[in-house]
Amino acid sequence: MRFWEIDFMRGIAIILMVIFNWSYTLKYFNIFIPQAGWIFWFLFPRFIAGLFIFIAGISLVLSYNHIGNIKLFNQKNIKRGLKIFGLGLLVTFVTWLLFPNEFIIFGILHLIGLSIILALPFMKFKKLNLILGSVIFTIGLILQNFTFDFPWLLWLGFYPTNMVTFDYFPLLPWFGIILIGIYFGKLLYKNNKRTFKISDLSNYLNIKFVSFLGKNSLLIYLMHQPLLILILFLLGFL
Repeated sequence: MRFWEIDFMRGIAIILMVIFNWSYTLKYFNIFIPQAGWIFWFLFPRFIAGLFIFIAGISLVLSYNHIGNIKLFNQKNIKRGLKIFGLGLLVTFVTWLLFPNEFIIFGILHLIGLSIILALPFMKFKKLNLILGSVIFTIGLILQNFTFDFPWLLWLGFYPTNMVTFDYFPLLPWFGIILIGIYFGKLLYKNNKRTFKISDLSNYLNIKFVSFLGKNSLLIYLMHQPLLILILFLLGFL
């Protein structure tokens, strides 16, 4: 069973992500520099990513509620996690070819793919996920104040000195958001039903459109940047 509000929230997140990434691309190529400050360039993308990651945690709970069998659930989500992580590796390869000095080493797809697999043993917990998630998130925030001379733990949250990358979402702090999402998923959805009341807005055209984007967010994520670059190339900006 799909809950329209989850697809809708994911759709909102993908719209916000496209707005930010296209703004960043225009700025990167000095085509147009939006007059925006720290809130837009620093906090806004982290809010968007946090929303995606939080929804991923809730979606794990919805998937488990739907499947019911823990073995089948684990098999399905291991495959799903590996698929998303593999797409992250593809993004790494493509950005390395095009932008060798700033390519994406461990971005949002790497994080979500790996987190889906790592989160499986935590599905049996509820309040513990809120506690662990909060601790992991806090440790990650502290780590962001430091850089390190070794690169092999960058995926965990130890940011290497002098590393430059377009996209960086390590397990610390972001895996904590996955666990918090699992907690709220268990709190808000039980036995394929909501534990709260909400009006059914799923038949409204604008809700349908945004929800459609949410259902296809992975494809949109993969295609929106190449599409913009193609448009800029055809218009003669590149």
